[in-house]
Amino acid sequence: MTAFRYSFQKIVDLKTSEKTQAEWLLSSAIGALKEEESSLSRLREERGRWERKLGECSQEGVPLAELQLIQHYLDSLDQTIRRKQNDVVRAQKSVDLRRSRLSDTVKEEKVWLNARNRAEERFRYEMQLKEQNELDEFATVRYVASAR
Repeated sequence: MTAFRYSFQKIVDLKTSEKTQAEWLLSSAIGALKEEESSLSRLREERGRWERKLGECSQEGVPLAELQLIQHYLDSLDQTIRRKQNDVVRAQKSVDLRRSRLSDTVKEEKVWLNARNRAEERFRYEMQLKEQNELDEFATVRYVASAR
C-alpha cells in the first residue's frame, strides 16, 4: 500500500515551528513582566521602610538636615517607582502582544493541520476504493472462470 505524503508538509512543519517560537516568546515576555513586577514591589517595600523611618525620626527630634535627606530619598524613590510602573505597563503590553501573536499562530497551524488531515482522509478513502475495486475485479474474474 502506498504511504500518504502531504505536498504541503513543509508548511505544516513551519507553522508548528512558528507556534513553538511564539510560545517561547510569550514565556520570555511573561518572565520579563514578573521581573518588572517584582522590582516594583521591592521599590514599594523600600519606600514603605523609609517612610516609616521618616515618621520615627520626626518624633525623635532628629536634625532637620537628616529629615530633608530622607525626604529627598523618598522623592527619588517615587520617581523610580513611576518609571518602574511604566516599565510594568510596557511589559504587560508586550505579554498581551505575544499572547495575541501566539493565538494567531495557533489558528494558522490548526488550519494547515486540518487541511493535512482532510487530505489524508481523502487519500485513505481513495485507497479503500481502489482496493475494493481490485477485490471486485478478482471476484468477477473468479466467477467468470468458475462459470466456464
